[in-house]
Amino acid sequence: MKSVLYPGSFDPLTNGHLDLVERASRLFDRVIVAVGTNLEKHPMFSRDEREALFRECCKDLPNIEVVSFDGLTVDALDRFEANALLRGLRAFSDFEYELQMALMNRSLKEECETIFMTPTTNNSFVSSSLVKEVARHGGDFAQYVPEVVAEAIMLKLISEGKR
Repeated sequence: MKSVLYPGSFDPLTNGHLDLVERASRLFDRVIVAVGTNLEKHPMFSRDEREALFRECCKDLPNIEVVSFDGLTVDALDRFEANALLRGLRAFSDFEYELQMALMNRSLKEECETIFMTPTTNNSFVSSSLVKEVARHGGDFAQYVPEVVAEAIMLKLISEGKR
């Protein structure tokens, strides 16, 4: 069975993330979405909330698992028995960063392979950071995230007194 690990902070989950997972689910027997914590980012949602949102959005995809992890991605690769890592590339700037990460991961674990997928055109410019910025400034962000995520963002903003 071929499994791929898709690690990320997914804060929030975007249509681009979901698009990659759906497409990967047709290529791999098992897609493991690994929700992690990026210490350099200020999350809108807790890790449990991000996991729950991803599970809800993937409930109709039988070969998707949503898990959480801390630490190095290569350790998560072993822990969840995946054959490769999945990473999305939106722009050249993503490639430079992702190539560095892929080479570091392979340096740490020689058999670590990284599969890069590009987004569909309508998701090529969307990032979680941009979605949060647009949402916090009152812009229309709903078209960039699944409906359940848009609702969760609105509730979060209301609870923070920003809407």
